[in-house]
Amino acid sequence: MKEQIGNLLIISLGAIFGANARYLISRFSVRVVGSTFPWGTLFINVVGSAIVGFFMIYASERVLIDPRWRLLVVVGFCGAFTTFSSYAFESMALFEQGQWHLMAANVIGSNLLCLAGAVAGMALARVL
Repeated sequence: MKEQIGNLLIISLGAIFGANARYLISRFSVRVVGSTFPWGTLFINVVGSAIVGFFMIYASERVLIDPRWRLLVVVGFCGAFTTFSSYAFESMALFEQGQWHLMAANVIGSNLLCLAGAVAGMALARVL
């Protein structure tokens, strides 16, 4: 029981930083490039995919670290940082606005770039 509470606190700590990073990057993105296309969400999901890919390989193949780090980084930080629900809503909002080309760009771009981010993170972890 004590270990489970400790794990929940570790996840929560990572989630605090992930959620705040997502908020700050999203707001910054809107200020810099506008809100016509969800660039912030796309960037966050690609970076989050790369972090998960890197961390999971690095932590399992390169170094032996306490498994609680996975809870902090992958479950907590990346779980709160990445934004699949925002991605889905923004994609459908573009569709409802008749912006089908932007919706298609978001769906295709997010899927391909996030997969590429995960592969890049995994490859980087294996090189280090």
